[in-house]
Amino acid sequence: MIKIPMTVEGAESLRQELDQLKKVDRPRIVAAIAEARAHGDLKENAEYHAAREQQGFAEGRIQEIEGKLSHAQIIDVKAIAEGDKVIFGCTVNIINLETDETVTYKIVGDDESDVKANKISYQSPIARGLIGKEVGDIVVIKTPSGAIEYEIDDVKHL
Repeated sequence: MIKIPMTVEGAESLRQELDQLKKVDRPRIVAAIAEARAHGDLKENAEYHAAREQQGFAEGRIQEIEGKLSHAQIIDVKAIAEGDKVIFGCTVNIINLETDETVTYKIVGDDESDVKANKISYQSPIARGLIGKEVGDIVVIKTPSGAIEYEIDDVKHL
């Protein structure tokens, strides 16, 4: 069985979404189906069909989240002794050597990645280039616009 790495925060976020779906959304949808059934003929009842469709989406998402959590390898980066090496879950500052621009990224699992929040997937080209390297190393990342050189400035376990 393949384990999927996930941070503690990512796992907690999925658990909260699962809790919301099971305790709030599912009962609301069941009530909507019951109400729509009470209106009579189900063949031409748009409310009933819409509620059934919502139920399908919610149940599918519940199964998806439960599957992800069952295959998750939750990594608490705060429990790992800090060092200069870039690993899954750490926050890394990198400097673009061409523009001297500093960027901070947190390396997370696929479900947690959010470029706007500077959280990148461990499978992204940038993260793959950074993982295993140390502070002071120069890393060349291949992008669609060409290769870009970065220097690893700092690694934190936040």
